[in-house]
Amino acid sequence: MLRVLFSRFLKVVKWFVIASVLLVLLFRVVPPPFTALMVERKIESWVDSEPIDLQRAWVPWDEISDDLKLAVMAGEDQRFPQHWGFDFGAIQAALLHNERGGSIRGASTLSQQVSKNLFLWAGRSYLRKGLEAWFTGLIEILWPKQRILEVYLNSVEWDEGVFGAEAAARHHFGVSAKGLSRQQASYLAAVLPNPRVWSASHPTAYVARRAAWIRQQMGQLGGTGYLNELNNTRKAPWSN
Repeated sequence: MLRVLFSRFLKVVKWFVIASVLLVLLFRVVPPPFTALMVERKIESWVDSEPIDLQRAWVPWDEISDDLKLAVMAGEDQRFPQHWGFDFGAIQAALLHNERGGSIRGASTLSQQVSKNLFLWAGRSYLRKGLEAWFTGLIEILWPKQRILEVYLNSVEWDEGVFGAEAAARHHFGVSAKGLSRQQASYLAAVLPNPRVWSASHPTAYVARRAAWIRQQMGQLGGTGYLNELNNTRKAPWSN
C-alpha cells in the first residue's frame, strides 16, 4: 500500500513539475489573462455579497512609464537587477528584526511577488511558501528580468480591484501608464505595501513622505538609466 501511494505521489509531483514549467514558459511570451489574486478578489466579493468590477488592461513594456519601472524598484526591491529571486540580505534583516519583536517590510522581492500574485493563494502556510519559492526560481531561470518586471507592473493591485499600471494610471490620475510623471509614479510605488488602504491620488502625509523618499532613491540609483541593469548578465548565485 505504501509503495502504491508513494508511486502515485511521484506521478503527481512529476506532472505538477511539467505543467508548471510549461505554464511559466507560456507566460514568458503570452500576457497572463488574469492572476490568482484577481480570482481571489472576485471570490471574496461573491462571499461578501459586494460586487466588484475588476479593472485591468495589459500594456507592453514600451507603453509603461520608465519612471514607474524605476519607482517600483526603488521602493520595493532595489537589488532586483542583481539577485536571482531572493534577497538573502533582506531576509536575514527581517529575521533579526522579528527576533526583537518587530516586523519588517521589504524581504519579499518583486520576483516573489509575481509568483505569489500570478499563481498562488494568500496565506502563510509552509506549502504556499514552498510553492512560492518553486515558481520564483522558475521565473528567474526562464524569464529575463525585463519580463518579470513587465508582468509585475501589469498584475499588481493599486486599489480595490484595480490591477496593473494602465488601469491604475487612469483610475488615479486620468492618464495612460506611458504618460505617468515622475511624481505620479512615486505615489503609485509608495502605496504598494497596502494599496487597498492607501491611495496614490489622495495620499496621506505618510504616503507623501514615502513618495518623496522613493524619488530620492530613484536619483541615487542613477535615474532611469538604472533600467539598463536589467539587461546585464547576473552573476551565478554561488559566486562572490
